Amino acid sequence: MTLEELNELDRVSFARAVGPAFEDAPWIAEAAWEARPFASVDALHGAMCAVLDAAPDDRRLQLIGGHPDLAGRAAVAGQLTRESTAEQASAGLDRLTEVEHRRFTRLNNAYTARFGFPFVIAVRDHTKESILAAFEERLEHTAEEERATAVEQIKAIARHRLSGMVEVP
Repeated sequence: MTLEELNELDRVSFARAVGPAFEDAPWIAEAAWEARPFASVDALHGAMCAVLDAAPDDRRLQLIGGHPDLAGRAAVAGQLTRESTAEQASAGLDRLTEVEHRRFTRLNNAYTARFGFPFVIAVRDHTKESILAAFEERLEHTAEEERATAVEQIKAIARHRLSGMVEVP
């Protein structure tokens, strides 16, 4: 879909078209619709991020919590969104050895136990090895630092997703 076509959509169609940029949070696209017309994908992303930044803490935590574990049960069972499946595959998380899978499981469990939400990272910016290193590093963060980091990673994920959803002339 082109940016011009996107700008012409009603709120519901707009949210359906770009809502998946933010995992299970169509409310972000619905609110960003108000800022149309968008001159660029960057402007669209900026409007969506502004909605997220203005959201109350509990809404942001709900968004973080809606992300799946990396190489977790949902991935193994084939229950991820189309976007998450492609992202995890881009870093080889769909082809882990048994040892690697156990390490991801251990780190996912430790992270969730420490922070109360899943580890979120813009997988398309990483390799399997750099994801594991980020896991280890971020386990040392404070809860406040990690909530902020997770939100920034969600914004990066959304930017990648929007690039794939909106055609740029």
